[in-house]
Amino acid sequence: MEIKHQDNAHNGIFFIELNGEIIARMTYLWDGDKKIIIEHTIVDESLKGQGVGKKLVLEGVAFARNKGLKIHPVCSFAKKVLENNPEFLDVL
Repeated sequence: MEIKHQDNAHNGIFFIELNGEIIARMTYLWDGDKKIIIEHTIVDESLKGQGVGKKLVLEGVAFARNKGLKIHPVCSFAKKVLENNPEFLDVL
């Protein structure tokens, strides 16, 4: 399963596509040039229980680290993943 990423300098999305349809996504907004706000993480029922949501969040973490960004998660799922793992404190 390939996670794709699109960013337009105002907002962005990490997503998984199947037959031209987005079946999992994590959306974010830019807050200045040093922070992103994770808004939503949504995974289709067909992918539930496969850790897809966490994989999307981890892609966001890798993106933030690569760009020297901080993450503010307002999405309850992303917030839980990030705040319950000390290894992500560098991006919070």
